[in-house]
Amino acid sequence: MRIAETVTFGGSGLDRAAELRGDPEQIDAARRDPGTRWLPVWRGKPLMRQADEAAGGWIAAGHSLIAESGGPEVFLGRDSGAPRFAVDVSAWEPEALPDTLGAFFDPSEQRHPDLPDDMAFAELRGAMTRLTPREAELLATARATLGWHATHRFCARCGGESVAAQGGWQRDCPACGGHHFPRTDPVVIMLITRGNSVLLGRSPGWPDGMYSLLAGFVEPGETIEAAVRREVMEEAGIKVGAVSYLASQPWPFPSSLMLGCAGEALSSAITVDPVELEDALWLSREEVAACQAGNDDRIKPARKGAIAHFLLSNWLADKLR
Repeated sequence: MRIAETVTFGGSGLDRAAELRGDPEQIDAARRDPGTRWLPVWRGKPLMRQADEAAGGWIAAGHSLIAESGGPEVFLGRDSGAPRFAVDVSAWEPEALPDTLGAFFDPSEQRHPDLPDDMAFAELRGAMTRLTPREAELLATARATLGWHATHRFCARCGGESVAAQGGWQRDCPACGGHHFPRTDPVVIMLITRGNSVLLGRSPGWPDGMYSLLAGFVEPGETIEAAVRREVMEEAGIKVGAVSYLASQPWPFPSSLMLGCAGEALSSAITVDPVELEDALWLSREEVAACQAGNDDRIKPARKGAIAHFLLSNWLADKLR
């Protein structure tokens, strides 16, 4: 797919400067560089500068929020030669916590008293389509990597508490010598077609009317193609024949790599697994176009910025080549 890397979070050629990660002196020098900027992340929500074109809320190292954070740090790389770090500031307690915190989508924003009024901690899903490719890559990397630190404090081998290393790209266990690395979970997401129609489904708990492409985790010992066929059969009872790869998308909610594929359905009768799906249906091109345009009161399209929306839009435009 020629336009594969235009998907949201599709990459911007960021210089991740991985050669510096193993040198504590160079990492420390990068921390002290006057041009270095830091991205605070609070409970999975990056600091955002709100404008027509959203951007990360990058602040200098001397800011009190950085100095008092106490959370793990990650060296993200160099942006136009200047070092960029992210830091977890989840220890900060705002005056009030919203009921939507941790929900499928949290529209609330949190403002720190020592930051400008146009900066707030906000859900990345809500801003992802208004970010430049570079900002999207930086913020997605920060959210996913700091999320990994938050859930992997203890060694999977012996249970001892691990410590961050390699500029935040590794955790080491002092007790048993184990080394642990940020995980990325491969997930297949499938544009399954039969003639002029595409298969869509909705998971329990999704917003009312929201439908998307079917998706599922790749299992150990399984190819991408086999995962596509297995997931579609398990979730919807549809047999799939030829499978082809289209595009990928890093999805930092919390740490997946979405592997977009096309598959040809060999059957059409749907048998929904109620544990996995609340509903599944076939929609024609014309019906999908109406959904994408917001002209269908029953079905809401996949969120803009998600690879499902990207694949469906390019299927409608006949650009899946």
